[in-house]
Amino acid sequence: MRRILHISTRLILGGSQENTVLSCEGQAQAGHEVHLAFGPIYGPEGSMLERVQAFGSITTHEVPGLVRELNPRSDWSAYCQCRELIREVQPDIVHTHSSKAGIVARAAAWKENAALSSSDVSRRAGVVHTIHGLPFHPYESWWRNRVYIMSERWAARRCHTIVTVADAMSRQALQAGVGKPDQFVTVYSGMETQRFLEPDRDRAQMRRELGLAEDDFVIGTIARLAELKGHDDLLDALGRRMQGNHHLKLLWVGDGWWRDRLMARVESMGLTSQVVTPGLVPPEEVSRYIQAMDVLAHPSYREGLPRTVPQALLGGVPVVVYDLDGAPEVCIHEETGLLVPPGDRDALRESVLRLFDDRDLGTRLAQQGRDLCRERFSAQAMIDGLERVYEQALQQARG
Repeated sequence: MRRILHISTRLILGGSQENTVLSCEGQAQAGHEVHLAFGPIYGPEGSMLERVQAFGSITTHEVPGLVRELNPRSDWSAYCQCRELIREVQPDIVHTHSSKAGIVARAAAWKENAALSSSDVSRRAGVVHTIHGLPFHPYESWWRNRVYIMSERWAARRCHTIVTVADAMSRQALQAGVGKPDQFVTVYSGMETQRFLEPDRDRAQMRRELGLAEDDFVIGTIARLAELKGHDDLLDALGRRMQGNHHLKLLWVGDGWWRDRLMARVESMGLTSQVVTPGLVPPEEVSRYIQAMDVLAHPSYREGLPRTVPQALLGGVPVVVYDLDGAPEVCIHEETGLLVPPGDRDALRESVLRLFDDRDLGTRLAQQGRDLCRERFSAQAMIDGLERVYEQALQQARG
């Protein structure tokens, strides 16, 4: 039995947070003592705290200074608060998630290890960080990218192992001078695969609940209504075609800071009746909404490995995805899905309409994707992978 402390910046409804919570649940079920720390939760993006509390055997801690925005005063407070928390919990493993928590909490854990005397080596924690998605990317300002890269290089020297959710994340980090090759291990995001393989709602039920007709062609997206998630690209690519065919529908599952702006644009295009927005959906209900879709479109500009892509494939729905980051590791072009150059609205439209015209192609791609994802993305495979990572990190920490 180990005492494991996970630290994440935000516990909103999101892919990295779901990954973290599933890790906590699986480790608690395996008999470990699990703690989960996070910054203040606010805004329209939901929260996973209720699920964590309902699970019952995960101890939660709020770190007041841990906020997403760059803020030297808050960041210093978060660093001090994390050091205090680590001294209180005395974990065997400190596992950090997301960029801000990863930088602040790795520094705190490393400092606490350094403060222990040589006679207390058995109390040193293995320090592990997961890259769910890199904070630096082509769509960020140059100066922010510079700050993020320098910070990530500095933090990489203050942990034993860096877990990535896709091989692409390891390559990109190393190309930016972050970490050393022997620090990196890929552990694919786990998910509750059975929920998607055997959903508790069928297509007809979900379409009735959402007001969708059986002969509608539904292009679904599961993502926060936020910058870089690609909702505008879908409107650019498909808007005119939708205006000429009222059976083409968009199903946007999620909420976020861009909701009002996006829906105003939908209204201005005369598409209000063709864009269905159920809002925030708990992770355990996502499989139901996938059943209502004919295709999942994921035109996001920034991902580690988009969880909704294997989820859709597990649910038997073909996918169209921007070709970046870890997406090609699950959406293999012409084999398990269709890849599109990022930002190419014409190619996005053509790929979606290709699946509209050729339903047999969609069925074939989805079935091959299901076969790929069934084992690779199971929660148990992730838990087992993290167990091996923790063992190696502890050996490095304690000698």
